[in-house]
Amino acid sequence: MHSKGKAIKIFAGNSNQELAKAICGELGVPLGDAEVTNFSDGEIAVNIKETVRGCDVYVVQSTSRPMVNRYLMELLIMIDALKRASAGRITAVIPYYGYARQDRKAKARDPISAKLVADLITAAGADRMLTMDLHAAQIQGYFNIPVDHLVGGPILSEYFISKRLEDVTVVSPDLGSVTRSRAFADRLDAPIAIIDKRRQKANESEVMNVIGDIEGQTCILIDDMIDTAGTICNAAAALVERGAKDVYACCTHGVLSGPALQRIKDSVIKELVVLDTIYLDESFDIPNLKQLSVAPIFAESIRRIFHNDSVSKLFD
Repeated sequence: MHSKGKAIKIFAGNSNQELAKAICGELGVPLGDAEVTNFSDGEIAVNIKETVRGCDVYVVQSTSRPMVNRYLMELLIMIDALKRASAGRITAVIPYYGYARQDRKAKARDPISAKLVADLITAAGADRMLTMDLHAAQIQGYFNIPVDHLVGGPILSEYFISKRLEDVTVVSPDLGSVTRSRAFADRLDAPIAIIDKRRQKANESEVMNVIGDIEGQTCILIDDMIDTAGTICNAAAALVERGAKDVYACCTHGVLSGPALQRIKDSVIKELVVLDTIYLDESFDIPNLKQLSVAPIFAESIRRIFHNDSVSKLFD
């Protein structure tokens, strides 16, 4: 792809090579030739094996498990290498932005790691950032460079519309996810219910109240990310106890760390649908887990950024 004499180049660190290749496939460009390895003492070695002078360069890297800090350093060092090789413009493509949950001081002496990471990416030399479903939308404001913020909801809603489920109610797993759930419910033309969790006393288990009518309904739980899967599995069980017919769940980022996989396997969730912002290897291949690709929307966004077209039009 060329525009006014510029060339587009896409590189990837080690966090999600599969997604980077899929994005390149959508755009019809080869994945850039770069090697990201280790020196013997564990320091990260980056070798960009082709010229990038004057090019519009995109670095695809999620800062996700299993090596959040390593992937972050890979991204920073790759950006530095590209900047010093005279790349025309560098866009950090971060499908999943790690440390996003540390976005404010929840208690005394907490760090705000989401802001620190934003400063590091900018200091390394990124000119823009492209990401999806930040845990808190205000993280966009932590950057002093343009941020294009994609949403995964339309991909998930299209999938559920294609399933032609009947008697659907969209359920927000907590009060914080109500806005996301309402937008999702609007696309499915479905009503919404909300799970209100509360602890009566310290160290006593949560009591779940369901606000809304879910009896005999096919419930779809939606969240931005699922990490250890405790909340989503407990929410699904509470819905079934209160008369839900079937429970599905979906999220943009399948962090799925620790006991998550076993919990999902053992849960009443008929199908958990996640996007491929975080790479899941074959160990995640369980019957009730499905992954959909974000490659088409990232490819289209990169195409628009490259041609200086509007990215927000994607959501009209």
